[in-house]
Amino acid sequence: MFAAFNTADGTVIGELHRQHRAAEFKKFLATIDKTVPAGLDIHLICDNYGTHKTPAIRAWLARHPRFHMHFTPTGSSWINQVERWFGYLTDQKIRRGTHRSVQALEKDIREWIADWNTHPRPFIWTKTAEEILESLARYCRRISDAGH
Repeated sequence: MFAAFNTADGTVIGELHRQHRAAEFKKFLATIDKTVPAGLDIHLICDNYGTHKTPAIRAWLARHPRFHMHFTPTGSSWINQVERWFGYLTDQKIRRGTHRSVQALEKDIREWIADWNTHPRPFIWTKTAEEILESLARYCRRISDAGH
């Protein structure tokens, strides 16, 4: 599955593909391009999956200058809000459901996305940047004093 999460309003553009190659990702980019109003720039925050960086994708992006790719550092997908949305999908639909076939699972996911988009919910940080950095600093102090 490929998904684009609008951090401003919480809406999701999602597509299910049986494979996750550059060809499928390019189709997804085209869907985003058709869905997002033409006057807006599109900033995509992606993990470092190789599919996002192939020559075919680079060529497509060169022809679509309103797309801006940003990559999370390895191991930092938690800062990517679409990853949080995938977790919510997993907890609320996939783990709770009974799917007798791939087609049934795909149907449920598509329905869940449509339902989500009728009442989209952006994720909101509950702590300030300062609080997060201080928590990280406390953790670093604790592990550096652990005597390992």
